[in-house]
Amino acid sequence: MAASLCLVGCASSEWKAYRGRPFQDNVYRSGPQTIPGRVQCAYYDLGGEGVAYHDSDATNHGSGALNPANGEYLNEFRMHEGVDISYTKFRRQTQIDDNAYNLVTPPSDQLYVGWTEPGEWFNLSVNVKRPGRYAVDLLYTSNRGGTISLDRNGKPLAPPMTIISTKNDQDPVAWRQWHHWNVLHDAAEVDLPKGVCVLTVHILTQGNMNLAFFDFRYKETATNSQDSWSTPRQQPARRRRF
Repeated sequence: MAASLCLVGCASSEWKAYRGRPFQDNVYRSGPQTIPGRVQCAYYDLGGEGVAYHDSDATNHGSGALNPANGEYLNEFRMHEGVDISYTKFRRQTQIDDNAYNLVTPPSDQLYVGWTEPGEWFNLSVNVKRPGRYAVDLLYTSNRGGTISLDRNGKPLAPPMTIISTKNDQDPVAWRQWHHWNVLHDAAEVDLPKGVCVLTVHILTQGNMNLAFFDFRYKETATNSQDSWSTPRQQPARRRRF
């Protein structure tokens, strides 16, 4: 893997010299994630603090902590990096991510970025195979709501996305408020040119969100407008499996 990426439509010389690298390991070997398609948050770029991500502390509070360092791939996933990562757990004595308070049922063993705090961010190298306008969906949990945003090569890609809280006071298990999964449909509409670029996910307000993946769905040929943004729409999700 090259030490830097050749980015399309770079915002500045700084981005042309970006030193992050697309994530890969012994399981995932595909390089930049593909659009249209599903972009996994836990596959944020390699490069470390201040290059590929910024986290409020250097400890991974999921991998190797909440999830014991016992040699299992999911429990130890990127455990020496500062971004906090965990995965969905099914069929436990006390239901965790397959609970009755989900609005959608997430995939089992789905990796996600969690313990999020305002000011944190992470980069995702992607390869846009088909230029045009995309609708963006997000699989997430949030016990207090908040906002996030997406940049492309250092420039805002869409207005901030308002994340709807998934808190449900009927759940008797307090810690499970972080495990009520939902899909924010049409969280944004974005125009993407063909080629490799870097998307940056920013946690803007509230935090305490678990971010699993973004689905980029092709809609149409993009307009030529520099700011052809669409106001994010908030729609209640039907309960379904992914």
